[in-house]
Formats: sequence, C-alpha cells, structure tokens
Amino acid sequence: MTEICPNCGLPKDICACQTIAKEEEKIRISSIKKRFGKSVTTVMGISKDVDVKNVLKELKMKLACGGTLKDGVIELQGDHRKKIKDLLVRIGFPTEKIEVS
Repeated sequence: MTEICPNCGLPKDICACQTIAKEEEKIRISSIKKRFGKSVTTVMGISKDVDVKNVLKELKMKLACGGTLKDGVIELQGDHRKKIKDLLVRIGFPTEKIEVS
C-alpha cells in the first residue's frame, strides 16, 4: 500500500506539496565573517515544508564545501553567493524569490 502525504492527502508519488512550497519561499543569501577571518554563506528562508536536508546535501555536493543546518538556516563554508542562486534555481526555486546580498 502506498504512503499518504499528511499535508495534502495524496499518495507520496504524486504529492505536489514540496513543489508548491518551493514556489512560495522568499530566500535570502548572504555572507558573513566568522572567527579567524573565515567567511560563511548563509541561506535563510527555506521553510519546513521543503526537505532542507536534501537541499543542504545537494548544495554541499555541487559546491564541494562543508556545511550545516542551524535553526533552519543553511550555513556553507566559504563565500558562494554567486553560485548558490543558480543551484537553487536548478533545484526548483523560482529566480525572482531569491535575494542575494
């Protein structure tokens, strides 16, 4: 028997909850300086409806860097502001909803 999505009530294979959630996100990308002059790129605004762990895994793999998830904010080692927007668009987030600062 197929699993049912708790949000929409449809079977998991045809569930569109994540696609809808990706279109409603307002994502902010910024870079901050940490201890010893290291820079960290932060991605904020991805809600719990989207599988944030898979987004983090995909970004770490494509950017070849380390990263973590703290309080719903993705932190990636290094300054990747120019590359992240293109990667998020490939994952399925709309371009006009992504703000790079």
